[in-house]
Amino acid sequence: MTATGSALAERLAQGTVLGAEGYVFELERRGYVKAGAYVPEAVLDFPDAVTELHREFLRAGAEVMVALTYYAHRGKLRQVGRESDLEAMNRQAVRLAREVAAEGGALVAGNVCNTWAYDPQDAATAGVVRKMYAEQLGWAADEGIDFVIAETNDYLGEALIGLEVSQELGLPAMVTLATTRPAKTFDGYDYVEACKILAGHGAAIVGLNCDRGPATMLPLIATIRDQVDCAVAAQPVPYRTDQASPTMESLRAEGVDRVFPLALEPFSCTRFEMADFAVAARDLGVSYVGICCGAGPHHVRAMAEALGRTVPASKYSPSMDLHPILGAAASSQDPGVLDAWNVTL
Repeated sequence: MTATGSALAERLAQGTVLGAEGYVFELERRGYVKAGAYVPEAVLDFPDAVTELHREFLRAGAEVMVALTYYAHRGKLRQVGRESDLEAMNRQAVRLAREVAAEGGALVAGNVCNTWAYDPQDAATAGVVRKMYAEQLGWAADEGIDFVIAETNDYLGEALIGLEVSQELGLPAMVTLATTRPAKTFDGYDYVEACKILAGHGAAIVGLNCDRGPATMLPLIATIRDQVDCAVAAQPVPYRTDQASPTMESLRAEGVDRVFPLALEPFSCTRFEMADFAVAARDLGVSYVGICCGAGPHHVRAMAEALGRTVPASKYSPSMDLHPILGAAASSQDPGVLDAWNVTL
């Protein structure tokens, strides 16, 4: 099935769309993805785990189920010895996303990402990337998606290939850039200018995902929002980046050889910080507000509720008034108990 863009356009017209990604990080924490390769073998090996994560994000308020095909391209599968599973993995990923999307009226997005095969100095690599994208998105279109997310693009040139392949299939595309470098893509384009070029080539949504946390993504997003005509997306990682360490890759901690990607927990944003981000992004005029690597359903639910929504998982939202020490019942507790909790009344 190919889409005309109406489903995505209609959802955008209804207001801010809430997205949720970061599947490979979360599944790695749960023991289903090998860190380093980050190939989503779980799509075939443990499909129930993938379905469950989709469902948790859906119940938390995510309006888009993204097929778990990040790093499910030919180059990565060859690296882990599973190239023969390429088509099965890509088709299965869309089927899992569609199954859960139908439970809550969510959109379904196909997904392509940075390939590590693109070199702007070698024209032949563009053909390699195009072939990878055409394979993945061709199968995704066959299985039925509403639009494409082409994401975590370090190169504008590679992002444009993803957009072009999507358009050839009649699929609208959200194209987002990674912002590993301070100001420019790996092929030398200012991030704002790169988004303007993508918008000019017909992307339905442009913006940024991954790498930067809320504090260091929002200033860039504000400028992008001011200078492009189409919808804008912002999907930061839930980590406390700052001016000195603007990306999760640049975070450092004493006594740790390398924080990224396996020792990021001390820098994790709370649900409250991600809720604040969702409101700030919406108020900037961002149309697609989401979260990337490191996301948990608790973040997504907090973001949804901050946007004024009651979602299925809101049934289990925190109610600290019911806590025996932190809630109303604290006044009836033994003073020694309260002292042990170091509670100030």
